[in-house]
Amino acid sequence: MAYKTDIEIARAANKLPIQEIGAKLGIPSADLLPYGHDKAKVSAEFIKAQKGKKDGKLILVTAISPTPAGEGKTTTTVGLADGLCALDKNAAICIREASLGPCFGMKGGAAGGGYAQVIPMDEMNLHFTGDFHAITSAHNLLSAMIDNHIYWGNSLEIDERRVVWKRVLDMNDRALRDTVTSLGGVANGFPRQTGFDITVASEVMAILCLSNDLEDLQRRLGDIIVAHRRDRTPIYCRDIKADGAMTVLLQQAMQPNLVQTLENNPAFVHGGPFANIAHGCNSVVSTMTALKLADYVVTEAGFGADLGAEKFMNIKCRKAGIAPSVVVCVATVRAMKMNGGVARADLGTEDVAAVTEGCANLGRHIGNLKSFGVPVVVAINHFVTDTDAEIQAIKDYCETQGSEAILSQHWEFGSKGALKLAARVAEIADADVANFAPLYRDDMSLFDKIDTIARRIYRADEVLADKKIRAQLREWEDQGYGHLPVCMAKTQYSFSTDPDLRGAPTGHSVPVREVRLSAGAGFVVVICGEIMTMPGLPRVPSAEAICLNVEGNIEGLF
Repeated sequence: MAYKTDIEIARAANKLPIQEIGAKLGIPSADLLPYGHDKAKVSAEFIKAQKGKKDGKLILVTAISPTPAGEGKTTTTVGLADGLCALDKNAAICIREASLGPCFGMKGGAAGGGYAQVIPMDEMNLHFTGDFHAITSAHNLLSAMIDNHIYWGNSLEIDERRVVWKRVLDMNDRALRDTVTSLGGVANGFPRQTGFDITVASEVMAILCLSNDLEDLQRRLGDIIVAHRRDRTPIYCRDIKADGAMTVLLQQAMQPNLVQTLENNPAFVHGGPFANIAHGCNSVVSTMTALKLADYVVTEAGFGADLGAEKFMNIKCRKAGIAPSVVVCVATVRAMKMNGGVARADLGTEDVAAVTEGCANLGRHIGNLKSFGVPVVVAINHFVTDTDAEIQAIKDYCETQGSEAILSQHWEFGSKGALKLAARVAEIADADVANFAPLYRDDMSLFDKIDTIARRIYRADEVLADKKIRAQLREWEDQGYGHLPVCMAKTQYSFSTDPDLRGAPTGHSVPVREVRLSAGAGFVVVICGEIMTMPGLPRVPSAEAICLNVEGNIEGLF
């Protein structure tokens, strides 16, 4: 049977005008800033007016450790929300925007797939409403103003060797990881070593996603530490006087984007930090807005539960004062087979034993999620090659873990394929059985927070951090930053820092290569193993196959 591609399905969708989508949530047309006919930003004035209203139920969708076989976390998020709406529930989606890096690199977008998609899919995965461009520009404006300050006399006495603010670009470009700027003589400034990160790793991205409003945004931008003097005292963004202009650039980007699913249900798409090198959650302002407007809000956190969900719980929920009523962990038969040692080429052959063996990865995630005090439902994202025996093996395993697994066929059938999952998730959410608590206390030391995540989430034996890193953490504590949560930057493919170590490994160590203070965002980034904050393109990037056809439509995107 031949199936349509995601982009073919998206193009054939019957889209409603965005004003009709807003009306489903009670958003007046006057409070929508339209970007064409099918997407709009929600005004800050409307959002402010919703304060004081009762919150709906928050449902988090996460997943097992990602494999090349694909798990379909966003697809499940969309299918679940469509399923809730099909059951006459007032539901909305909150997901992240797409970075150009994976779209042109490893062929991965952020709009879902099959008949469980957010549309317009092609625009969402490319420029969308320009939020990422605004974040990139605001970040690099600060970079330019730092170098300009040094050039015109350096009255703040910045130590050029201790400028910690890099530049960013929303593209995978390994050649820019480590660079030297200002070459070419006196007119170009003072040469120094620096580099680029990808935009989704920018502290400006994190700040936009964690800020409550424009005032909070400017305050957080001002708190960014950009450099140090020779005596090691910090220089802040507000010292450079860049925070006001950066806020101006981000004014519209701060407003959440409203779009729709294939079934014309509302979806907020806003912000986009990666979960392997950043905190991996959509914006607080979009989530809080959705909670005021819908009875059920389905959101997701990036990559596996050891990264995105951990940061959702320990960073986003802590900062925003929110808590999930239920967590859905997405798994697939194919991914269980890969964790059980089956090669990708052999995934179409039934292998119940490999599924059962690979379930150890799923079990680890279930246990970790339960440690936050939230009920966990496993969604088996159905593939047409799955057999009944393989599906039953996952269900049987989940029972041994004190959880339940529900087969969901939203990719193939849309909301009709997710009704059972939606009904059970709503039932659990309505029961109010969650007793959420973060994994660690604010008053623990920074190193103890790192150690707690490494031992309790990754199940490592130890954290390897040299004297210099430990001294840096203590120095930040002395400066009053010890209460901050930690944001682990680690490979998404394994509980360990070795991307090839699948399953549920134990007896491993977590080497910490670098720590960075994101004072504006309000967390400490802990870079582990070989993870890079500027990815590179693969040997055959998906960009090679992307083009416009004779009709002017995009081909090769998906």
